Amino acid sequence: MKLPSSGASSGPSSGPSADGTGSPRPAAGFAKRPRLAPATFRLAATVALAVTFLSLIGMGLQYKLVEARLMQAQTSLLAADLDGFAALYDQRRIIALRQAIEYRAAATTTTNGAATSAGEMLLLQDRNGVILAGTRPDWPQGLPLLGDGFSTEAAQIFSDSGERWLGVGRTLPGGFPLMVARSLAPVDATLAALRQAIWLLTLGMLAAGAAVGWVAARSVMGRITRINALADKVAAGALDARLPGPRAEDEFGLLETHVHAMLDRIEGLNRATHRLSDSIAHELRTPLNRMTQKLGQLRGQDALIDDLRAEMRSAIRVFDALLDISRAEADQGSGGGLVAVDISALSLELLDLYTALAEDKGLSVSFDVPAGQHVLGDRTLIGQMLANLLDNSIKYCAPGDSLHLSLTEAVDHISLTVRDTGPGLPPEIRGEAFERFVRAERDRCLPGHGLGLALVRAIAARHGAKLLLPEGEKGFVLHVHWPKLAV
Repeated sequence: MKLPSSGASSGPSSGPSADGTGSPRPAAGFAKRPRLAPATFRLAATVALAVTFLSLIGMGLQYKLVEARLMQAQTSLLAADLDGFAALYDQRRIIALRQAIEYRAAATTTTNGAATSAGEMLLLQDRNGVILAGTRPDWPQGLPLLGDGFSTEAAQIFSDSGERWLGVGRTLPGGFPLMVARSLAPVDATLAALRQAIWLLTLGMLAAGAAVGWVAARSVMGRITRINALADKVAAGALDARLPGPRAEDEFGLLETHVHAMLDRIEGLNRATHRLSDSIAHELRTPLNRMTQKLGQLRGQDALIDDLRAEMRSAIRVFDALLDISRAEADQGSGGGLVAVDISALSLELLDLYTALAEDKGLSVSFDVPAGQHVLGDRTLIGQMLANLLDNSIKYCAPGDSLHLSLTEAVDHISLTVRDTGPGLPPEIRGEAFERFVRAERDRCLPGHGLGLALVRAIAARHGAKLLLPEGEKGFVLHVHWPKLAV
């Protein structure tokens, strides 16, 4: 097997994910969306509750108004009864009042042992408490004697035999107690029916509000989902992705227009950056190659010529690495050219090539690579990634350190881990170690240009893999989570 070019290498690092932003993010192929959008339910529930709450306020006010009108009507009937008795009393005093109450009591019907007449309760006693006339045999509990005369002031609501009454107790001249009351059963029955209607209407309004809210939420969240889908494609590397179809003449349409304009600008700047870096690499690599060839024609200063040739080869390797990074980044998010790769076999081949170098430096090498693990990728690029990681570990570890390579199968991904017990990542470069030309000050004396891990990041992004570098462990540990491929 041909050894993949490791390019210019970089020191151990940690922190940035495959997008190079310095903060972890789910890679393409691993992001999982909930089957149900909570925002949709929250919006629908908010609309339903708001409609129901406002309806309840309106129906509550209407209920109080109806209750007040019904009580006013009963109070008017009670006042009419008292006015009639007052007129009779003015004519013949107690005798006329007693006869009138006896006449009305004669028309009573018995309900639960108590006499009622068209929903009224009447009682007249003498000064000793003896019943003179009435619709019941005793004075009802809960109705005190308040005041004199036939006024409806201080009318009381009391209960008798499970029924509510509105009545007054008065002391007539000479000490004769008089009780006149009107049943509130019609009022209570009407209010009970109204309450039932309100609850039924509330349930109906809640269902209608939920339906309206759901439709509105689905419409709004559907527009947001379009933009989120576009953001997912762009995050996966498809900078040329755009929303299909015409845009509506509303705020969402304006937002989509702004997003498209922003993506056009980003795509243009990205193309210009890639063209610039590619042009620089191509234009400078060619004259360097020509100068290297011409150095072979010089004679007399072999040591100087060898030094110059080595420097030029080093510069050419830098340009090659930059071109590899640019090509990987340009292909990010594109599935073209990717095939099923046996990453188990490839890992073992690379490890076999580097084991001799590691043992020559005094490192102990171990591995845990189960057979038959496959990923969708470019075999050459994956080989370059592994070569960079193994080369970094060998370069920065000291004799007596260990190097371990492992593959672990998970539910939705395959994790490749490179672990060593070397010096690890300096804290001062932790947040930018995957950027180009980033190196720790302690490593300036070692060969390299700080492009190795930048290439690792670009290759990971090309394959939709996620880079994870846990903190707190000794040495350098890198997990590469590859999307799982069923074969």
